[in-house]
Amino acid sequence: MRHGRIHWYAPGELTAEQQAIYDGVLRKYGPEPGFELADPEGRLHGPFNAMLAAPSVGTALQGLSAAVGARTSLSVRVREIVILAVATARASSFEWSAHRRLAAVAGLSEEEISALGGYGTPGTFADDEKAALDFARALLRDRDASDACHAAAEKYFGEAGVVELITLVGYYDLLSTLLRTLRVPLPEN
Repeated sequence: MRHGRIHWYAPGELTAEQQAIYDGVLRKYGPEPGFELADPEGRLHGPFNAMLAAPSVGTALQGLSAAVGARTSLSVRVREIVILAVATARASSFEWSAHRRLAAVAGLSEEEISALGGYGTPGTFADDEKAALDFARALLRDRDASDACHAAAEKYFGEAGVVELITLVGYYDLLSTLLRTLRVPLPEN
């Protein structure tokens, strides 16, 4: 069975290396991931199936996912704002669908989420959230940030936080490209 342009891997056909990735994905998101992670047969949706197709790359992506997902100084709310900005800029339906739910759990209101989807900047955002959003949008638009934009991000997040923001944008930009190019469909609800 195909999932977009690649094979859709069932749990029973995984190699040991693929199984380690599969188990890591399930471990990371737990029994209630907040979005549709797998179909009823246990086949992974979104970028996770692609990680199985190229296990050496998948293992590296999984490590980067863990780093940008939980081991940064960025708040969950800031991470979700940035991820939704990437999903919007890159028209990534899977990332938007998954992360709009996670953003709500992180405390973003439906109005804030909708504004991000329309390239808006909610007036309810704190100054650090606005700085993170402006920085992410600059990277997505220009692949760079002006001195003023960089200084604003560094003011709120420090040097390490700026590197974390750049890496977060880059990781989700990569996933968006992977999903689009492989024509990975949204889960059927």
